[in-house]
Amino acid sequence: MSASEEISDASSRAWLANRPYALLSIAAACWAGNAIVGRLAAGHIPPVTLAFLRWGLGFLIILPVSWRHLKHDWPAIRAKLGLMTFLSVIGIAGFNTLQYWALEYTEALNTLLLQSTGPLFVACWSLVLFGIRLTLAQAIGIVVSLTGVLVILLHGDIAAITAIDFNKGDIIFLVALLIFGLYSVMSLKRPAIHDLSFTAFTFACGSAVLVPPLIFELFWRPAMQLNVTNLLSVMYVAVFPSTIAYLCYNRSVHLIGANRAAPFFHAVPVFGSAMAIVFLGERPQVFHFIGFALVLTGIFAASRKPSAAPG
Repeated sequence: MSASEEISDASSRAWLANRPYALLSIAAACWAGNAIVGRLAAGHIPPVTLAFLRWGLGFLIILPVSWRHLKHDWPAIRAKLGLMTFLSVIGIAGFNTLQYWALEYTEALNTLLLQSTGPLFVACWSLVLFGIRLTLAQAIGIVVSLTGVLVILLHGDIAAITAIDFNKGDIIFLVALLIFGLYSVMSLKRPAIHDLSFTAFTFACGSAVLVPPLIFELFWRPAMQLNVTNLLSVMYVAVFPSTIAYLCYNRSVHLIGANRAAPFFHAVPVFGSAMAIVFLGERPQVFHFIGFALVLTGIFAASRKPSAAPG
């Protein structure tokens, strides 16, 4: 690669790294695929095994580019080791293991719908822990985008909401979302370290925390079979919803805060619907376009930077 190409490539990365809404869109698309792959893996890959392989491989993928930053930032990490460990346990080990466990009992559609409640959990934790209230624009944006999600998931028939069967898996996933909301808010208190350092440490710590339950699971349930489908599922969750999505999400929260980033949870079911159209051959309907428009309008309203108070 020539010097000019290297400069151009570095400039492109720097541009993307400072575009939180583009980063959040990438994260939402990756997480939408995670719900589909997690559902396909249910019954074939035990939940703790899938979570452990996801984060362990994710750490190995990111280690070569994060090692220099980890060495530099280690004193800052060690100074807040308790908080960093806590974030690893809830946001990496806890949330995702519960999600894969939930997908053994519920449909991917249900988790996509429930994931839209993510901003509400973030808002509640922000208020309880730090006294941060939603602005009027954020509250209106959440309601509008959530309405768009419902339009898409219910195929434009609001009465169909009574036909949704919530079960044990849905309750488990709601607990997972409660935990992820706490992770989103508490990550604002992380030490002032590079995003790669933060991501690599939480991946490593989160996978290490999963070792004891992994050992228990190996005795309790049949081990994962080494076939092409299972290996491709593991590679997908290690690369896209883990390495790429968490780098994008953590960077975005660092740039704009948890409350303004949270409305992008609503984009997850939108991307999920789009994937169903592209990969499963479902035909786009009018309700898709109405729902997409509502979601984008709500996200735009909720994620705008509040105006400065007049002086």
